[in-house]
Amino acid sequence: RTLATSMEYLSPEGLRIDGRRSHEIRKIVCKMGIIDKADGSGYVEQGNTKALATVYGPHEVSYKSKVVHDRAILNTQYSIATFATSERRARIRDRRSIEASRMIREVFERAVITDLAPRSQIDIYVQVLQSDGGNLCASINAASLALIDAGIGLRDFVCACTSSCIDEIPIVDINYVEETARGPDFSLAILARSEKVLLCHMNSRTHVDHLERITNAAIDGCKDVFTVMNQTVRDRTEGQIATISVDAL
Repeated sequence: RTLATSMEYLSPEGLRIDGRRSHEIRKIVCKMGIIDKADGSGYVEQGNTKALATVYGPHEVSYKSKVVHDRAILNTQYSIATFATSERRARIRDRRSIEASRMIREVFERAVITDLAPRSQIDIYVQVLQSDGGNLCASINAASLALIDAGIGLRDFVCACTSSCIDEIPIVDINYVEETARGPDFSLAILARSEKVLLCHMNSRTHVDHLERITNAAIDGCKDVFTVMNQTVRDRTEGQIATISVDAL
C-alpha cells in the first residue's frame, strides 16, 4: 500500500501524533532582519523545523559570462546544518541539497520581478538549522521573508506547505514522522493571493483520486502560512516607520 494506516498515525479521535487535527499546520514563528550584514534576512520555525535565509543584492554579476542584459539572475544555495538532525553529519553538497537549491531558484525566478534590476545578481542562501519535516517549504518561506526584507520586488508573497494522505484522509504540514510514513510527500509553493502554483513536487507515488484533495490541503496550508507571514511583515514595517519617525523628531 502507498498510504499509511490510521492506526499508526491517526488516533480514533482524528488526532495526529503531535496532537494536531488533519487540517492544522504546525505553530509558525517568523522573524525578519536578524542578520545585520545581509541585505535581507528571514527566519521561519514550522514546528521543530527551523530555516534561516539571507539575501545579498542586487549586485554586480560574479561572472561576466552569466550577465543577462534585461533582468537579474538568481543564485541560490540550500544546505542543512551539521547539527540539524539527531545524527551529526559532515557538511556536503549532496544530490538532495543541489536539487533543493534548483527548486528554490526556479520558484523565485517566477516570483521576483527580475527586470527591475537588469545586469545584476541576487544571492539567496538558505540553511536548515533544525530538521523535522517540510525542510524545503520552510526554506522557501524564509527566503520569501528575506527577499521582502531586502526590498526585492516580488509579484506577491511566496508561501509553501506540505501535505500527505493517511488512510485516505488528507493531512497538512507534515512532520518528519509523517514524512517517513508510506503516504505521499507533497510540497506546494504558491503566490499567496492569486494562488498561482510556483512549485508542485511529490517524492512518492499516490493514486490520482487522492491528488486533488492533497493539493487542496496544501493550498489551505499555504493560506494559513501566509496569514502569519503577512502579519510579520506588517509588524516589521510598522516598527521601521516608528523608528524613522522618532529619528526625524
